[in-house]
Amino acid sequence: MTIRDPLTVTDPPTVRYPRPLRPGDRVGVTSPSSGVPKELRARLDVAIRTVEERGYEVVTGRCMDAATHVSAPAAERAAELTGMLTDPSIRAVVPPWGGETAIDLLPLLDFEAIGRAEPTWVVGYSDMSTLMTPLTLRTGVATVHGNCLMETPYRPPAGLLSWLDVVAAAQGQPFTQSPPGRYRAAGRDDWIAEPGVREVTLDAAGGWTRLDGTGDGDVDVEGRLIGGCIETLANLAGTPYLDTGGFAGDEPLLVYVEACEDSAFTICRNLHGMRLAGFFDRAAAVLVGRTRAPGSPTLGQHEAVLDALGPLGVPVVADVECGHVPPFLPLVNGARGRVVHDAGRSQIVQTLG
Repeated sequence: MTIRDPLTVTDPPTVRYPRPLRPGDRVGVTSPSSGVPKELRARLDVAIRTVEERGYEVVTGRCMDAATHVSAPAAERAAELTGMLTDPSIRAVVPPWGGETAIDLLPLLDFEAIGRAEPTWVVGYSDMSTLMTPLTLRTGVATVHGNCLMETPYRPPAGLLSWLDVVAAAQGQPFTQSPPGRYRAAGRDDWIAEPGVREVTLDAAGGWTRLDGTGDGDVDVEGRLIGGCIETLANLAGTPYLDTGGFAGDEPLLVYVEACEDSAFTICRNLHGMRLAGFFDRAAAVLVGRTRAPGSPTLGQHEAVLDALGPLGVPVVADVECGHVPPFLPLVNGARGRVVHDAGRSQIVQTLG
């Protein structure tokens, strides 16, 4: 297997999938970015029990502190994450949530050791995109862009899966997800007052939205999935850590992106920069996560996306449940995907193979 050196470009890695999780497997919990404050440890305990209810053993690392914006010094976080990803007894790694500066781990991670080891699932979104997308692009190991550990107790609505379902899916067996038609418009649950909440409030109606004007309005496209959070990935554009040019050979890509909180102007600039750096060069379609991030009187979030990505000339489908707005639709970086969006249905089919 070929592993990319940070300063060179070599042959593309072959996509490899960790084996499906089975009862008795160990799941590692570490915070590569932000830790968990004491007042939210009760929610963390509920989340861990949710994983244990599936029959898994949970192993919690030492990098969990919340005294600052990071759980530990960068070298310690990188060592713990690398250790878990190269420990054959740990079959999945899931953080409590994202954070702000996981980018400081990238030059410290041992990509060669991770690439040589038996593949381990990594699950997360937000700042975890900073690590997961490069892990897939550089080592070929598939990763899951899905709800983090603190959100795991929420029961997925009809049509969607939990990351726990995805990591247990059989390789080669397609699984389909469809939008439930509702989402959470504002606010979040008070995990301090109610740490055991398992039902997420979906108080607004809405499905996927076709933004571009290409084609006949219907979308039916296939490719390899890759993507993540715009605010964090934009900082890697043009570096070897976000090089999609040689990923998975010559297959087309289904690229997904989502905005957490940045203004439409910032998102527009970031997407322009990512496009100019080549991130979308092989995109057969782009999926855009639903967002609560602010727009302006002259530029909304949808318009920002279209301004930057319209020149690609490919289908752009927005308001997909792959962002910071509940509910959550897990996407596997590296999986083969098929996206269908027309008057009768919206769905994405993924195959680990």
